[in-house]
Amino acid sequence: MQSVSKRAFFVASCILFTVPSSAAAITALSLSSLDYQFMVDGTLAEAGSMGESSSPYWWLSSGGYLVLDGGKGMTNQGSLPNGNEWRTAYNSSNSLDTDGGTHPQNIFRLVSRSTWDNVRTDASYKIVKDNFSSSPNRNQSNGLLQMLRYKDQYNLYYAGIRVDGKAVIKKKKNGTYTTLAEKQIFPGTYSISGNVNLLPHGSWVTLRTETVTNSDGSVSIRFYVKKPGETAFTKVLEAKDSSNPITGSGYVGVRTDFMDVEFDNFKAVKL
Repeated sequence: MQSVSKRAFFVASCILFTVPSSAAAITALSLSSLDYQFMVDGTLAEAGSMGESSSPYWWLSSGGYLVLDGGKGMTNQGSLPNGNEWRTAYNSSNSLDTDGGTHPQNIFRLVSRSTWDNVRTDASYKIVKDNFSSSPNRNQSNGLLQMLRYKDQYNLYYAGIRVDGKAVIKKKKNGTYTTLAEKQIFPGTYSISGNVNLLPHGSWVTLRTETVTNSDGSVSIRFYVKKPGETAFTKVLEAKDSSNPITGSGYVGVRTDFMDVEFDNFKAVKL
């Protein structure tokens, strides 16, 4: 973390310990469990590569800032001020998606620095505000998403909930998206022109994924949701990828689109 010595607790080989605050230490570990609860205030700035990240736990590859405050993480909230370095950078590099650089959180991507093969991931999300950008990339496929088997930005799985109220499991292979499963789970009618987001706002929703390579070489992804007020997960989707699946260890992480979002209780457990 920038100006912060963040403590996170891991279980590896069934022993609980505190990871040293060095990037080399985290990349060398083969973890069986990660529980990251955003407990120490600080700010992680976006970095051009994983090796340049100031956090031993996370690489923010897009989005400007991950802010930790009051026991939770969050995207940048609201508009960046004039003169801010990320506002200037995004105004130059991707003004369309970030509203002239004011909302780099419109394309927020947070990637772990630990790799995982068969894994369960949990994370909680609260939507604070929508950024109804005029970008053509703001559409029904945006949402709250967990990244899985992340090899690079062109090769990964993700599962999550979309602004049109659908749950989805998708694969991105060599830059091409394939929808593996989807299902409507939040009611309503989506409209881009009406500036609609059918997902819950101001309340915590928790997402769970399970990613496993099967004995036949295919990959199964299961997706669960705990809606606001619920005490248990409901499995809403399951997909089996047998066509050139993404196998082997990869990073995990969080993606959000065109929203100000808060995060809590990110967990990964080896399966």
